[in-house]
This record gives sequence, C-alpha cells and structure tokens, in this order.
Amino acid sequence: MPAGRNLSTVGDKEYDSGAAPHSTIDVVTGTSLRTKILSTRAILRDICCTAWSILALAVALPPEMQANAACSVQEGQLASQTIKLNSLPGVDAGTRCNPSSGAAENHPSETPGQLIVIGFMGGRIRANDFVHREAVMAKELQQRYPHAVHAAVFANHDGEAALKTILHLLDENRDGHVGAKEKSIARIVIFGHSWGASETITLARRLNELSIPVLLTIQVDSVQKSNQNDGHVPPNVREAINFYQSEGLLHGRRVIEAMDPKKTTILGNYESTYRENPVSCAGYPWYARAFMKSHIEIENDPSVWSKIEALIQTKVVEDAPPQGKQAELTPAAL
Repeated sequence: MPAGRNLSTVGDKEYDSGAAPHSTIDVVTGTSLRTKILSTRAILRDICCTAWSILALAVALPPEMQANAACSVQEGQLASQTIKLNSLPGVDAGTRCNPSSGAAENHPSETPGQLIVIGFMGGRIRANDFVHREAVMAKELQQRYPHAVHAAVFANHDGEAALKTILHLLDENRDGHVGAKEKSIARIVIFGHSWGASETITLARRLNELSIPVLLTIQVDSVQKSNQNDGHVPPNVREAINFYQSEGLLHGRRVIEAMDPKKTTILGNYESTYRENPVSCAGYPWYARAFMKSHIEIENDPSVWSKIEALIQTKVVEDAPPQGKQAELTPAAL
C-alpha cells in the first residue's frame, strides 16, 4: 500500500479513501464553515425577530400615531389649560408639554397605608431584566421604603398576575375578598414603558371595574397593544402623566385624556428629544439601538426617570425618613 494513502476494506476489496493530510484539512474546514453558518443564522434570526417586533408594534399603533400627526390646541383653550411646570416635582421649565385639562374632584381623606407600586416592562422584556430602568427603579423604591412600599414589576403580558398581586395585598384580613373599606384605603401607583404603558392603563381599567381607586398612572412612550386603549384614562385614577418622544421609527402616544376630567387630573404630556442630547443605551441589543434608538433612549433617560421617581415618592406615607433620603421631596431638592 503506498505511503500516505488510506484504504478501507469491504469484503475482499480495498477502497481508496484519499490522503490522510487532506482528510484532516477537510474536517477542520468543514467545522469552521459550520460555525460561520450557525453564526450567520443567529444574526439573521435576531434581525427577523426585531423586524417582527417593530412590525407588530406599528400595526398596534392607532392611525393618528401612524400618520405622525401633530397635536394642536386652540389658543383660547391653551390659555386655560396651561400647566405650571414648576408645580410638578422634578419637572423643569425647559420640558416641552402638551397640557390636558381636568381637575380632580375632592376625594375623601384616606387612611395612610402601604403604597403598592406596579410596573410593566416594554416589548418582550422579562420582569427581572435589570438593564431596564423600570426594574431598577422598583428595586430601589423597595429598598428605600421597605415598610411603606410594596413594589413589583411584571412583563407586559402578565397583567392578570399583577391584578392578583394587588388584590392579595389589599385583602388585609385574608378572607379572600376585598371589601369596601379595604378598597377605600387602597394606595396604588402603576407605571410602564412602551407596551408596558399600554398595560398600565388596562390594569387601571380592570381596577375601575372592581371600584378600586388608583392614585397615579405613569406612561412612558406608550405604544398601544392590540385590543387595548392606552389613550383614555379611567375615572378611578386620580392623576395621570404621559412622557413621550416623537423622533424615532417607533414612538409613543403624544396625548392622553381623562374619561372623566372631574375625577382625573392629567398632569401633562411631556415630550423628550434626543437629537442633540443622546442618552447612552449600553447593555441593550445592537438591533434595539439600531432600529428603536429614541424609544429606548427615553426608557434609559435619567432625567425622565428622576421625575417619575419623585412623583411616586410624593405618594409614600411613612413615619420615618427613607433610608439615605429625606422624607419630604420638594422641587428645590431635585
């Protein structure tokens, strides 16, 4: 048998399988090629998933947002609806605002109790993903006010679990039923980003059906989910606020309105812009930074979230100052 040849025997016949050195090279080359193919497939899968998510969000947008229509207010209305920005904790006068009318009616004074803070993540983000500000803020609130606050974050498809959590927390006597007294002293704040902001209003609407009041809803670049209505705040909500940006391929609702202006005060619709002052989105996937940059910039904007945290802290009632913070927050302290 010639040197360097590989012969295999079947029966009494020998078959030449080629030179050994070439076989080794072929195996290495084949492995490298398969690695490249798998890597390419993974990248294409990420791109397809992102494109699908953007398409799904775009389809869910109401017609006025798809057309990127600007919201206008007549001069006569604007004079009577203007909100003083310095009256909102943490909101500076340089923030653009589309004000909405509505003055909350007088509510009976409630017994101070634990503040329930419910947050919803945007897109298909898990509740425990601490790259995202929603999860981080809830964790910080819980650590700062361990007795006065119960903060929990959910994926935006877990609205039912969020509702069960609230009902369990309100059922103080653990009889499996939330009575009229337990409902009357409920102290609830709900917030969310993107689809999570849409789920925020949906949860508030579910609580309205159960006659449970909500102190505050906060929507950040709200994108309406299928079969939901994120633009009309139900009458059980005392105050509501909306933060949005309108520069990106994907952007949120510009205006929210009260279903009953006598019962709900719309604190404002505040626009953020990132053309000249971009916000770092380190830790986010490359495809999110490429296709949804402004949408995730507002989610990561410390200026927006400091305002949100300040608003939530105004609802906290406790006997002792929070750990590492002053008990009372004022605009001057921010």
